[in-house]
Amino acid sequence: MTSADSTELRQALDALVAAARNAGLDAAAARDEGVRISAAVAESATGASLQWVDATGAASADEFFEAASSARRWRASPTDLLSGLAGDSPQHAGDYAKALTAVIAAASELGEPSIGVLGAASATAAAQLAGARQAPSLPPISRTESTLFPSTTLTSAPPFTAEQFSTEQPDFARPGDATMAELARRAGLTPAGTDPSSPTATQPAPAAAPPAAPEPEKPKKTVEELLAELDGLIGLDRVKREIHRQTQLLRIDQLRTAAGLMTPTLTRHLVFLGNPGTGKTTVARLVAGIYAALGILSKGHLVEVDRSELVGGYLGQTATKTSEVIAGAIGGVLFIDEAYGLALDQYGAEAITTIVKDMEDHRDDLVVIVAGYPEPMKGFMETNPGLASRFSTSITFQDYSDAELRDIFVRLAEASDFEATPEALERFEQIVSIEPRDEGFGNGRYARNLLDKAIARHAWRLRDVAEPTLDDLRLLVAEDLNDSNDGDTPDADGTSAVDPILVDVPQTDQTDDSPSDDRAEPTTSKDTE
Repeated sequence: MTSADSTELRQALDALVAAARNAGLDAAAARDEGVRISAAVAESATGASLQWVDATGAASADEFFEAASSARRWRASPTDLLSGLAGDSPQHAGDYAKALTAVIAAASELGEPSIGVLGAASATAAAQLAGARQAPSLPPISRTESTLFPSTTLTSAPPFTAEQFSTEQPDFARPGDATMAELARRAGLTPAGTDPSSPTATQPAPAAAPPAAPEPEKPKKTVEELLAELDGLIGLDRVKREIHRQTQLLRIDQLRTAAGLMTPTLTRHLVFLGNPGTGKTTVARLVAGIYAALGILSKGHLVEVDRSELVGGYLGQTATKTSEVIAGAIGGVLFIDEAYGLALDQYGAEAITTIVKDMEDHRDDLVVIVAGYPEPMKGFMETNPGLASRFSTSITFQDYSDAELRDIFVRLAEASDFEATPEALERFEQIVSIEPRDEGFGNGRYARNLLDKAIARHAWRLRDVAEPTLDDLRLLVAEDLNDSNDGDTPDADGTSAVDPILVDVPQTDQTDDSPSDDRAEPTTSKDTE
């Protein structure tokens, strides 16, 4: 996309706003989601920031990077508005997800194409479509996002067409990666009469399908089902014990209240301590469901934010911005990742003061979970006298062991229809055994990143195989986990360059708990974990 063609992203954002209005959502909030998710998709593309500014009307390129940072978790999990819509109005969730997919497709064309942008676009679109479906999830992957590689087929009719999708598979794509045209087809956005597999073929437009009956409300999970999901996560033994204990404590408290007995005032708010990728967001989402199943929360949804989504541009604006975020979390859990970032200045202090007040005002239908590195969180707790008294329970998320990381790698691979050979797993263990486990270690996201690179190398390894077998397409071998390369990888324009697959780009979202916690947590994606 050239600067002159940035209207494609602008048009996709306008269509997203129209879908939001039709679903009864706030139009400004929906456009904000679209603006931010487009930045998260195009973040690594050279030259994307200027085209994004042109398309969105932002004041500067600084806003591009701030928007990308705040939305990285949506690469692996549905946006906040879509999550709420899928629960409250599932008949509109599909249309909104498809509009998000159009925004993602347009964003993937910003700047110069790369394998990173294609992967981010594919994963982000898949996460939104899967979130709209609310399909049963795969067995939990660990402290990472179990919807990292979901199926993305939607069957409802599209509300509009999008002719901006490219129909060619980039020569740096890996087997199984969807092109933007494929994402359009899956989302129902293919221009009428066009077959994505044959760009020049014209077919009669299909007859309009009758309106689909509203989907029945999805039954809420029981406490037992949610605890079973928790127990199915890899590792986290101490975390599991503490969540089980908290659940039992709250259950008995409710039974005592029902029996007319006096009960102590229990603090439901929690502090999650640990490195990125350790599952904090994933567990926070389960806690929200458990509290709702117990009747403590009316909805049980999770609203995940960080400093950028709470702090305004000037004093006085922060309180309003923070209160709006909290209003959207009432009935569920407000998860504040890297909460210690609020202790940096007077703007963050204003947000903390607002949070403490609203925690008290909505104490019967709001739970707040703050998360971050252990040492900085101590300073955060000391910034306001009301914080420590409201967070009496801290849960520490330990780094994964080598064996747990291997199990995460295996589950992630299986979720994407790949199988690692014993030699590949042995090579994986060699790699992780020498990886420094410092404060910034990515844990579950580290395993995911190794898998992404292995899949890309796997595709390059098969470049000269005209008709690969099923095993060829599925098996990851030790060579796919090596950093060596026996040939240059062609760029999108056919020229030769350093293999982008093998260049370690700094992971700017390492604070995500998604593999955010889920950022899979959510990274500080807040769900890699």
